[in-house]
Amino acid sequence: MLYYLFEFLDKSTNLPGTGVFQYITFRSGMAVLLSLLISTIFGKKIINFLRNQQVGETVRELGLEGQTQKAGTPTMGGLIIILATLIPVLLLAKLDNIYIVLLIVTTLWMGTIGFIDDYIKIFKKDKEGLKGKFKVIGQVGLGLIVGSVLYFHPGVTVRKDTQRTNILQTAESGISQVGLEEKSTATTIPFFKNNEFDYAEIISFFGDGFQDYAWLIFIPVVIFIITAVSNGANLTDGIDGLAAGTSAISVLTLGIFTFVSGNIIFSNYLNIMYIPNSGEMTVFISAFVGALIGFLWYNSYPAAVFMGDTGSLTIGGIIAVIAIAIRKELLIPVICGIFLAENLSVVLQVSYFKYTKKKFGEGKRIFLMSPLHHHYQKKGYHESKIVTRFWIVGILLAILSIVTLKLR
Repeated sequence: MLYYLFEFLDKSTNLPGTGVFQYITFRSGMAVLLSLLISTIFGKKIINFLRNQQVGETVRELGLEGQTQKAGTPTMGGLIIILATLIPVLLLAKLDNIYIVLLIVTTLWMGTIGFIDDYIKIFKKDKEGLKGKFKVIGQVGLGLIVGSVLYFHPGVTVRKDTQRTNILQTAESGISQVGLEEKSTATTIPFFKNNEFDYAEIISFFGDGFQDYAWLIFIPVVIFIITAVSNGANLTDGIDGLAAGTSAISVLTLGIFTFVSGNIIFSNYLNIMYIPNSGEMTVFISAFVGALIGFLWYNSYPAAVFMGDTGSLTIGGIIAVIAIAIRKELLIPVICGIFLAENLSVVLQVSYFKYTKKKFGEGKRIFLMSPLHHHYQKKGYHESKIVTRFWIVGILLAILSIVTLKLR
């Protein structure tokens, strides 16, 4: 909203300083500061409100050290993250940008699913919360919306050929060379030189006439990624500061990719796909990172609040949508390596237990407990040490992800 106000002032009054709101970097910086202030200052008020409403965590007995002390800690703290993200975005971002609209919808959609899940756990005294099939239906629904918009909306385009002459002509004449922009289902394959892959090539196997049906491949891929990443974030939210910290690292990495992908100069220099108008997502990402870091103020050990599914499902959904929008979804296993490890540990544990029980009559386990962070708790590591080491691994993966911009 402030963006449109200052745009109007700049055009109508030429007031000095009003034009600064046209710069993504300025608005991103403001978004970080504002989200940090909201999450740290008003976060305490939200925590007190949750405590007064007796929105406390019900802890299942898993035999983990320090587990009983967490009982009664306010949950649904994801509301802090959501509010601290959306308020700066509504004030500072271009609200007619299709990518911003998608991210706002994702935040509200996944936040609602998580809120319902937490509500059932707390107020209905049902430890299972929202049944898994309803969560999946919600995730699939969001995937359908995101996939359909990215595929069919005319504002979602890419520009693969960004020669320097074109850049200069556009900058000097002010004429947008729309002819270079095209609808595409192309994505980026990390670590390869000719690293573009088009989902349409899969459907073209059946003949050239099937090119228009590439959405049959693209939309299911979007659904799978959103479901997998949101569940991965949900599983990672098990000990103080783990999900928020690792998510902040992943989101910051995606923010770098978003900024360079949405800037024609940087995308040309790095020889990567230029995605017009996607740079605006940097404002949203900046607010999101600020909200996650501000939330860590209260969520670091010992946690004064838990994010609950309200936060974890929202975080995973946002990360997935950003990665898909900037055509970096195939890099998710690296950027979100912690989520992947947590997901795999559960899948392997359950699968191996069922297999050994069926074959030998007694179920065996690979890990002492899953998800993975509980395995290390069972081995005697303090949760703060586990969180710190997972953060370090997350930083290493983030650096490796950024290096892929030139490592091919």
